[in-house]
Order: sequence, then structure tokens, then C-alpha cells
Amino acid sequence: MKIFVAGSLNMDLVINAPFMPKSGMTISGNGFMTNPGGKGGNQAVAVGNLGGAAYMVGCVGNAFGNELLTTLQKHNVNTQHVQKTDTVSSGIAVIVVVDGDNRIILDTGANGCVDKALIDSAFHEAQAGDYLVVQLEIAQETVAYALQKAKESGIITVLNPAPAAALPEDIFRYCDWFIPNQTEAEFYTGIYPEDEDSIKRCVHALKQKGIQNVLITLGALGSVCIAEQAFIQVPSEKVQAVDTTAAGDTYVGAFVTRLSEGASVQEAMRFASKAAAVTVTRRGAQQSIPLRNEVM
Repeated sequence: MKIFVAGSLNMDLVINAPFMPKSGMTISGNGFMTNPGGKGGNQAVAVGNLGGAAYMVGCVGNAFGNELLTTLQKHNVNTQHVQKTDTVSSGIAVIVVVDGDNRIILDTGANGCVDKALIDSAFHEAQAGDYLVVQLEIAQETVAYALQKAKESGIITVLNPAPAAALPEDIFRYCDWFIPNQTEAEFYTGIYPEDEDSIKRCVHALKQKGIQNVLITLGALGSVCIAEQAFIQVPSEKVQAVDTTAAGDTYVGAFVTRLSEGASVQEAMRFASKAAAVTVTRRGAQQSIPLRNEVM
């Protein structure tokens, strides 16, 4: 099964800081690094690293474009549907890491050039039963078009609604899988999932929007899912987090990879939890995503 990941490609500019500076304040940081990222690129790399057939659909620009493409290819990602433009920079993410957690500022750049024509081009080689994974770091119009086009073609659709943004209600019925984290789930339901009661109310509220299967990642609490009326909860792996960048993206890529191989939902969730746990023990985005043998 092919896994098409339509989404963002960013170069991450990362620095550690002792605390978040206030307005007008300058502080000293350390450990500056550049690292290829973007939620789309991260998820494609997770698929490629973990043994899935990853096909990236996106755009890069005149700054960092070659580096982003080269990195994808090194991680077994097919890049024939990644276009390059000389009119804007590639997407940029400025990331400040404080005590292992991160704050991110995005510049869309070339990600704004991912359009319907690029989606159509990619889907020429797709077949029923393949997967489409999308996020919300490219134009919402493109995301909606990709989901609808995929559903009409028998492609299994996965929406990771990150960063959370208001969506037209009809978009949800094109989602075979909807995978938010706690904050994103609260954004769409008004319910913050943190215990059994709130988790179940939140998942059911999402299901009522017409989504077929809902999976919520809960950080240290693990992940929960309602698929085919079954409620499944998988605990997180206990590790010392160094940098949470790309943890959610690793989870999504790992989960879809195992689903595409015919694994059960519970087995795919367990595999994804292990992959995400390895990711948070390392600094960076794509360079922190593990290989399959490391997860096993």
C-alpha cells in the first residue's frame, strides 16, 4: 500500500533556552541546530523509516529546498511529487525548547503553493486501499480537496488536525481517521480529554461530526481510540523526554504504517506509542524519528 503524505516541509531553526523571554528581553540560549521538519515531512519520514511506502506531496522554496529534498530521500521517501519554487523561501519553523517542551513559530513559505493540481498529479498513481495523510500546515482548501478526492477514489483518509483551525463541518465526513492531540481535540469539541469520562465524551462528540474512526493522543496518558464501536486505550511508554518535537508526527506515521500492513488498530497504536517514545528521547525533528528495528 502506498502512503501519500500531503503537507508541509519546513526547515526547523532550533535553540534551547532556560525560559521563554518576555517582550523586549534578550536571553542566552544554547545548542542551536537546523533540522528538516514540517508536519508533512516528519510524518513522511516516519513512514519511510518504519518500513512504509512513503510518497511526499508538497513544495519547497529557494532557501533550504535542496536540503529538505535530500533528507526525505535519505529516509526512503519518494519525492517525485515535491515541487520546487524559486519565488519564496521553503517553510521555516523557529523552535524554542524549554525544559524538553517546545514553542514554535511558523512561516508558511512554499507550503502555500501546495494546490489541487499537485494533489491530482499525485493521485494518478494511487489505487483504492492506499492511504492519504494530511495536516493543517498547508491551505485548508487543498486539505479539503485532497480528502474528498481520496474518498471518491477509495483511498483511506487520515486527518491530523494540527495546528488546530476552524474547519467546515462537511470536511469531517471525508475522514476515515481523525487523529488530534488533547489540545486539538478540545478545540473541536470544547472538552479536554484527561480522564475516562472526559475522554469518552470527547471521542463521541467527534464521532457525531461524521468521522468514522477517532484516535486521540494523550501525551503521558497514552492514546485512545474508538474504531468500529470498540473503545481502545493504550498506555504511553515511560521515558525521559528531551525534546517533544515530531513526537505526534512520529505517532501518526507509525500508526498508519502498521495499519497499511494489516495490523489491528490496537497493535498499530502500541507500535506508534513505542516509536513516539523513542523520538522524545532525542533532539530535533526528522533526525529524531527512529528506524523500525529501534522501535522493535
